[in-house]
Amino acid sequence: MSDLLLKAFDQQKEDLPELHVGDDVTVHVRINVGERNERSQIVRGTIIRLRRDGNNRNFTVRRIASNGIGVERTFLLNSPRIEKIDVHRHAVVRQSNLYFLRDRTGKSARLRERRVF
Repeated sequence: MSDLLLKAFDQQKEDLPELHVGDDVTVHVRINVGERNERSQIVRGTIIRLRRDGNNRNFTVRRIASNGIGVERTFLLNSPRIEKIDVHRHAVVRQSNLYFLRDRTGKSARLRERRVF
C-alpha cells in the first residue's frame, strides 16, 4: 500500500516553465460552467508567493481587477486543471513573498524588470 502512495505523490508535471516570485504570468485554467461544460479562464498577474513542497507545490497570483481592486488566486502546480502557464517578464526581487504589494497601487506597485538573455 505504501508503494502506491509513494507512486501517486511522485507524479509531477514536466511541461511547467521555471517560475520565480515577481514573475508576470498568464495562467490558463479550466473551470466548470454548469454541470457538463468547461471553459478556459485566463488569469494574468504577478506571482507574490511560491511554495515548493513536493506534490503540494503552489503559487499565488495577484492581479488588479476592475476599479483597482486586487484579487489573489492560489493554484496547485500539479493540478490537472492548469492547461498552461506563460511567463511574460521576470522581476528583480529580494524577498521570498511579495505581500507588500497588497498595500500598493499604481506606480509604487511596479517591480523592476530583470533582463534574461
